[in-house]
Amino acid sequence: MKFNKLKQENYKQLKAFFKNQANPLCAYSLSSVICWENKKFAPFYAILDDTLVITTLFVDKKEMNHLILPVCQGKIFSPKELFDIAKSCNRNQYWFVPQKYIKTFEKEDIENYFEIHRQKEYDDYIYHAEDLSELKGNKYSKKRNLVNQFKKKFVQNSRTEIETITSENATKCIEFLEEWCRIKDCGSDKDDEFACEKQAAINAINHIENLGLRGILIKIDKKISAFGIASKLTDDTGVLHFEKAMPDKKGLYQYFDKQCAKRLFNGAKYINKESDMNIDGLAKAKKSYYPVEKIYSYRLVLKS
Repeated sequence: MKFNKLKQENYKQLKAFFKNQANPLCAYSLSSVICWENKKFAPFYAILDDTLVITTLFVDKKEMNHLILPVCQGKIFSPKELFDIAKSCNRNQYWFVPQKYIKTFEKEDIENYFEIHRQKEYDDYIYHAEDLSELKGNKYSKKRNLVNQFKKKFVQNSRTEIETITSENATKCIEFLEEWCRIKDCGSDKDDEFACEKQAAINAINHIENLGLRGILIKIDKKISAFGIASKLTDDTGVLHFEKAMPDKKGLYQYFDKQCAKRLFNGAKYINKESDMNIDGLAKAKKSYYPVEKIYSYRLVLKS
């Protein structure tokens, strides 16, 4: 099977494969797959009849090369079919296999062909969109308090503006990201996962109008202080890929997160806010918004 490098100009050609796709992990957003290209790894694709096959190839860690589940409208591939596709691609593993797939087939059937391993660092958090946009109920009282503090200091005094991210403000948005990363010390090690995420965010900002992405930013006193970028994932779920806010403005993150939920998801019932990467602080923050579900991710490794 011949693979081609997956680039942003391939989005229009390939997006039809993802129409009505049902995999709930954020790895099945075509926009996200394209954005996550960097010096460490890159996505490639091949078309097999009516099926899109995507693989990620690593520059130095060949043992991490992997496939994601093939994308084909209305079709779920059996373990035997996955095994045959992987063999034809000369790959030995699938990443980001949602628990939904594991439950669809008998575990014994899957284990005829694969070893099953959890990928806890890639479990995704799912929320009711209404919960994040409204923050109703006692459990969100602390969030509402922070939002109100921010509104009193900045919004009611007309110190804030919310804009759509476009090619016209992309450069300023990337400058904000660079400043945010200096404060957070992310990307200082060019090989770590945070540096990869930073590059993915830059890719998303630079190509936001061509990749089916939606983004907003907030300015405080004319200066960008936060941005968020999202895409459609399934028929009823959107995914918030990137959300950064300056940590020195009390209540800014809570206020901006609410605005993202209201403005970026076109009436979706659920919002996927991706994984916590096994980082305790990030996990605590995601749990504080009371997810309705956590989608487990698995790795399937071919048996010889």
